[in-house]
Amino acid sequence: MSGLPLKLFVGLGNPGAEYVRTRHNAGFWLADELARRTGATFRHEGKHQGELARARIGEHELWLFKPMQFMNRSGGPVQSLTGFYKIAPLEILVAHDELDLPPATLRLKEGGGHGGHNGVRDLVATIGESFWRLRIGIGHPDGKGEVVDYCLQRAPAAEDALLHAAIATAADAVTDLLELGAQTAMLRLHTTKG
Repeated sequence: MSGLPLKLFVGLGNPGAEYVRTRHNAGFWLADELARRTGATFRHEGKHQGELARARIGEHELWLFKPMQFMNRSGGPVQSLTGFYKIAPLEILVAHDELDLPPATLRLKEGGGHGGHNGVRDLVATIGESFWRLRIGIGHPDGKGEVVDYCLQRAPAAEDALLHAAIATAADAVTDLLELGAQTAMLRLHTTKG
């Protein structure tokens, strides 16, 4: 079984200390976990408006990227980086928070629409829709008018612990994707909760 030829991992989030622990930054959390596991160090890339690290996972090299624009403007930095390094959309895995999944639920899919996620919407508009997505469930508030505040808040302690356990599982799945392929990664993600 062969792994996916991924070259770039993009974690979506918002820059700034006030957003670090918020639900909306789940993609950043996963990028940071991958960097921690591999000993990779992020450096600021002004040209590409983001933080970039080169990680080695097994025999594979993978760029880790955190766009340093706000979520709904993620496409420009990713387009800049992928243009510079000649990375095709199918070689990209994007991790982001997902309101439509229960907290700590993980789902992997190839391509598709934006599902109402503003960061993914901007990526689809700039690089097309054929990139891979790793969706990290954060749950949904009771009222539609509460969505923005909900995403930009830190989860209660028990839920936060579940989310961080899910981030560890997601990091394992990235290794699976690179070494064993999508089917194995999906099996890990879609049968594990937190």
